[in-house]
Amino acid sequence: MRIYRLACVLASFCAPAFAHHSVAVSFDTGLSVQVEGQITSIEWRNPHILFTLTATDGSDAEWEIETHSLSIMRRLDAAEPFVAIGDQVKAAGWPSRQGRGMFVNNMLLPSGEEFVFDFRPEPTDLIWSDRMWGSNANWFAESGDGSDEERGIFRVWSTTLVDGNGFFWLPDYPLTSEAREIRNAFDAASGPLMECGLKGMPGIMGAPYPLEFLDRGDRIELRLEEYDTLRTIFLNPDTAPEPVPSIYGYSTGRWEGETLVVETSSLNWGHLMGRGIRLSDSVQIIERFTPTESGGRLEYQITVIDPTTFTEPVVMDKSWVYLPDVQVEPYECAL
Repeated sequence: MRIYRLACVLASFCAPAFAHHSVAVSFDTGLSVQVEGQITSIEWRNPHILFTLTATDGSDAEWEIETHSLSIMRRLDAAEPFVAIGDQVKAAGWPSRQGRGMFVNNMLLPSGEEFVFDFRPEPTDLIWSDRMWGSNANWFAESGDGSDEERGIFRVWSTTLVDGNGFFWLPDYPLTSEAREIRNAFDAASGPLMECGLKGMPGIMGAPYPLEFLDRGDRIELRLEEYDTLRTIFLNPDTAPEPVPSIYGYSTGRWEGETLVVETSSLNWGHLMGRGIRLSDSVQIIERFTPTESGGRLEYQITVIDPTTFTEPVVMDKSWVYLPDVQVEPYECAL
């Protein structure tokens, strides 16, 4: 049951989360195609890694193939390209809705191993091989290394997918009738996440990319890998600047024991996740970041209050773990 739930969550993750375009808009996720050919180009970049493959079935057809971001690939133990130009491979995935393209989920490598672009604890959908290349272990860490317990919250945190709690999206939201009409009319092809469009609050907190808390005395800096985002959380009202509306809002923080409580207002991004649910300028967000006693896991709760959009406050949860070898890497979104 957990695997099914996870598959459903990640299907929705794949569809809207990337900035370059919506996968669900560009690819038919209800179909699967296969092609065999030679790799002729590689672009190892964000928000999608791109390959060009020339079919060797006699047609010499050229396929544009893409997959997940660099950060996601690093979590799968693929920090560097796992194929080279000239390699003969097989690929399977979702076909493009326009032109000859594919969002690849499986690739048979020259070594005979199969790379599976999958987020299940134990991938079961290998097509050609019984040998998997890469690893899903980091995605399913129950709790990270707590050896730096004295650092508390001030470290790099990585999303964990254990129990399906890696994303805080809900299957449905308590929308007002007006907000529901706006969502139903939403066109992802012209949404805010296209063409490397920046993602604001609260959507930026739902992505599976690393983040880091930095202690700056009277403020906390929160660095998020996606879009090279920097949020500032002001702790001292006497030294905090006047609020200025932005896509990340104006955030103030306080400590309740080991829990960092952050309140954010002055938001002008206008979206919940960038998928059709709009937020008003009066939206308020309350976040609670709580490290576990061992220091290896960070529990997160976010409450979104916007009577224009929701009939009641929306409460969502997410978890991160501490993995010592993970850093916040440059994102550098490229078109």
